This record gives sequence, structure tokens and C-alpha cells, in this order.
Amino acid sequence: MTSLRYILIVLLSGIVLFSDAQKRIPLSEGYVVEVKIINGDSTLHRNLPRVVVKGKRTFKSKKKARRYTRLVRNVKKVYPYSKIAGQLLRKYSDTLATIDNKKQRKKLMRRCEKELWNQFGDELKKLTMTQGMILLKLIDRETGATGYALVKDLRGGFTAFFFQSIARLFHLNLKSTFDGAGEDQMIEDIVLLIERGEI
Repeated sequence: MTSLRYILIVLLSGIVLFSDAQKRIPLSEGYVVEVKIINGDSTLHRNLPRVVVKGKRTFKSKKKARRYTRLVRNVKKVYPYSKIAGQLLRKYSDTLATIDNKKQRKKLMRRCEKELWNQFGDELKKLTMTQGMILLKLIDRETGATGYALVKDLRGGFTAFFFQSIARLFHLNLKSTFDGAGEDQMIEDIVLLIERGEI
């Protein structure tokens, strides 16, 4: 009787081991969602994108409305360049992190600068001073570093000082930072509208 029990146990365990119940079946539709347990109850959890609800802008005068329209046009013109700058900075930072030789780093930066100048130089030369100022702010927003800090890191302190001096002659500042909740709130609102595809 005990030998019959052992045989049944071995057979049943063999069936359990070779069953397909534990194999993962790939999802043909849908997606995996995080689950959080709150008070013993499991609930689905998904982070939603940030939503900003604002009313339609009204202006006290036609002059302010024209100024806002001009700002929208300028931001729409330079915003793609700031996105490209952020992507390229991430790419070049990864590449530069692997190079230890200072001479090799300098050579790489010169080559990258030449490529960028050939690709975007003519377009960037046509920007107005206002568009240049907005571009500097948006690059700070995108990368988290001011134009001065980027030039200093990538080209050196003397070059950054030189470019800052030239910028100051034209009433621009490479050290200006982006303040999305303060003085640059209108630019931030316009960027959010662009990202959502509303303008």
C-alpha cells in the first residue's frame, strides 16, 4: 500500500512539474500596470502626465496682445533648436566621458562644433537678439545648465569669458537662467502648448 502511495505521489508531482500553468504567456494586447497595496486592497497605479489647465489669455491692450503673439512666434522658432541642443549635449557628454586624453577631447569638440556649424550655422545667424535670448533660456530649461556653464565645460573658461563679454556688448547674458515659475512663465506656458500640440 505504501509503495502505491509513493508511485501516485511521484506521478502527480511529475504532472505538476510538466504542466504549462506556470509558463508566461505574452500579451497580445494591453500593457502591464503597477499595482499598489493600500489598506490590504491592491489597486492599479499609473502615473499620468502633468496637465496644466489655463483659461484663454486676455490682454489689457492690443500692444500686449501683439507682444505675446511675437513671443509665441519667437519661441516656436527657437524651441526645436533647444531640443536638438539637449539631445546633442547628452550624446556628446556620454562620448566625452569615455575619453581621458585632454587633447583627444579638444579634437572631438572641434569636430563636433564644425559639424554643428555646418548644419545650423546659417539658420542661427538669422536669429534676432530676442530669439537668441529666448534660445539661451530654453537651452537652460532643456539641459539644466546655462549657456556660460556649457561653453565653460566644453570649450574652457577663457572661451566662456570671451563669449560672455561679446554677449554683454549686445545686452545679452550667457549666465541667465530659466525661471519657469517667475519671469519666464509666459515662455514656459508657450512651450507646454507647443509640446501638447495646441499651437
